[in-house]
Amino acid sequence: MTVTGKPTVAATTEPAPLAAPGDSPSPAPASPGRLLLAGVLVPLAAIGVAAGTLAVHMPGGITGVAAVTAALVITWALVALATARSRERTPQWQLAAGTLIAAIAAAAGRVCASTVTAAPAWHHHLAIVIADIAGPALVAISVHLELSLPDGRLSAAVHSSPARRAVVIAGYAMAAIAAAALAGTATPVPAWAGILAWSLATACALPAARMRYASAAGRDRERLQWAAIGTVVACTVALSVAVLYLLVGWPDPMPPAAEAAMAGVPLGLLAAAVPKLGQRAGRALVQVLAIAGFAATVAVIYLVVILGLGRPPTDSADQEILGLSMVAAAVAAASFAPARERLTDWANRQVFGARQAPDQVLRTFGSRMTRAISMDELLLQLAESLRKTMTLAAAEVYTGTGDVLERVASVPDAGPGPRSVLVGERERPVVARAGVSGHAWAAVWLPALLEGRSGASIRVAPVSHAGDLLGLLVVQRPAGGDQFSEEDDRVLTELARQVGLAVHNARLDTALATTLDELRKQADELRQSRARIVASANAERRKVERDLHDGAQQHLVALAVNLRLLRDIVDEDPQLATEMLDQLADEVKATIQELRDLAHGIYPPLLADSGLSEALKAAGRRSTLPVTVTADGIGRYSLEIESAIYFCCLEALQNAAKHAPGATVAIRVWEESGGLLFSVIDDGPGFDASVARQGHGYVNMADRLGAIGGTVRWDSQPARGSRISGSVPLV
Repeated sequence: MTVTGKPTVAATTEPAPLAAPGDSPSPAPASPGRLLLAGVLVPLAAIGVAAGTLAVHMPGGITGVAAVTAALVITWALVALATARSRERTPQWQLAAGTLIAAIAAAAGRVCASTVTAAPAWHHHLAIVIADIAGPALVAISVHLELSLPDGRLSAAVHSSPARRAVVIAGYAMAAIAAAALAGTATPVPAWAGILAWSLATACALPAARMRYASAAGRDRERLQWAAIGTVVACTVALSVAVLYLLVGWPDPMPPAAEAAMAGVPLGLLAAAVPKLGQRAGRALVQVLAIAGFAATVAVIYLVVILGLGRPPTDSADQEILGLSMVAAAVAAASFAPARERLTDWANRQVFGARQAPDQVLRTFGSRMTRAISMDELLLQLAESLRKTMTLAAAEVYTGTGDVLERVASVPDAGPGPRSVLVGERERPVVARAGVSGHAWAAVWLPALLEGRSGASIRVAPVSHAGDLLGLLVVQRPAGGDQFSEEDDRVLTELARQVGLAVHNARLDTALATTLDELRKQADELRQSRARIVASANAERRKVERDLHDGAQQHLVALAVNLRLLRDIVDEDPQLATEMLDQLADEVKATIQELRDLAHGIYPPLLADSGLSEALKAAGRRSTLPVTVTADGIGRYSLEIESAIYFCCLEALQNAAKHAPGATVAIRVWEESGGLLFSVIDDGPGFDASVARQGHGYVNMADRLGAIGGTVRWDSQPARGSRISGSVPLV
């Protein structure tokens, strides 16, 4: 609904969240009067004073220093006008008051400079007094502004700072004493003395400002970073101008150029007031600090080499200066790499609290991926690096197969997240394809990750490879800490990709190692099996030789002896010869039967003629136990397959007759899934299968079937019968 044509907010509007620790509380709305005074009238007055100072004609005209000073004051005033429109807290009063006092000091200084050669007059004396009062006041306000950044208060969001407040009060008191002393004597202060006092005062306040930066978080930290960028750029440019002037006399005059460089400070404060620039502040400050440090190093080298070892360039000494400059350039180039590395580390420690920037983890993770470091240790190092370089409260790595992802690395050890996360079939493809996501996404697809993370800011990066989910990277920042930026998300995305590749390769290595172990084991078993087969074949040959020698051969020798005897008595005693012929016929039949039995043990003729079904049924009829054979639907197979299954069934049948007298045995042979299977089941007392596998029967059966790619299995429990089964591939 609307009232008088303006929209109103519904009564059910969601209440604003409470400020978390480390966050700057929502700014209290300034009164219109104070906003008008500090944000508009005072800056406009400063602009008017600066412009009016240039407009008023004075002896000597408009000097370069006067023009630059007026432009610098106007720049500060415009920044004060712009920041007054910000929705965030700003040091508005410090900016406005400092700008106006600077304008007044500049105007008074110009009056003093323009009338210094004239006879003393009241306006000259008044200008000196105003300058003597405005100068110390400007120094005190500068220190106040430095210590109150970024929100204009002398206390942080979560704790007060009486020491900082005491420093500011002491600064104002010292400024008042200095102003009173100077104004009482009407002594003009040289410009260089004022600049020196201002520089020393702001430098003394730097440690307190650094402590404020260390305790800041979130948006406050970003604003301080931009303010630091502007200050460092300004100081670096001013230093470069001073060094160039000392070496080559350019620019001439030097003070206006060095003063113009100070415009970087208000421009840095203006950039700090733009929220969209906040995420780039950290990386920009690292680069600016590194460049500034390198510039200072080069400047010192040039000053030492040229001014210390040589002399300033003149028209008559160009060649000598050129040579010394080349030496200085060579020294600077030689020191560039180590100086840049150390300065970058120092800048990273100042900005991120670590020797490496967050994206440095990307460059170091791949170098640590060696087989000398286990995957668990590598992931733990990754979590430690992430927590340190990205200023995290916790960093966790989950990996696993199937539906459960286990937490394998966590810093700190007792992380806030769960020890395992269940990812079902519905969620798995969605999670694997997702990018770096935050709290809202996790609440829908991985709500278990949010346990113990109330109010925290998190990022979840799926670790996947070729569409297969391998794990998760979960990072967390405390409530009120820095928000995750696009650069952070990019780092996590690339890191998750590298981790996915590493985990995939590690699994391939594990699978390969397992396969190699299995192949080695199979090779050892194959060598042992071949040795047993050779030994068994030799033993069988010796047995056949022994059976032939002790059995059939003895019968044949006896037959030969009896035949010679029969030849001698056939004419003398025909009746005895007839009886001997009958006896010889019986012995021939017995020899034939013995040879048949011997041949049956080597390879049953019935197996060769009729196949497995008939041969097994015949073996069952010869057994002392009741045996049923089911082998319908099978055909004929190769000699190796039929003989292996036949003798395995025969071995099992003999074991049942030996160890389970009175039991009933069922033999079954059938085809299934491209293989020929068999089973021998008895209802006897059973046995311990683990012990039986060490016997000759199991070894013989395993060797027979293993030689043609088959397997055998023994299943039995005491008092529950036994089952011996095996299979042979047909393809």
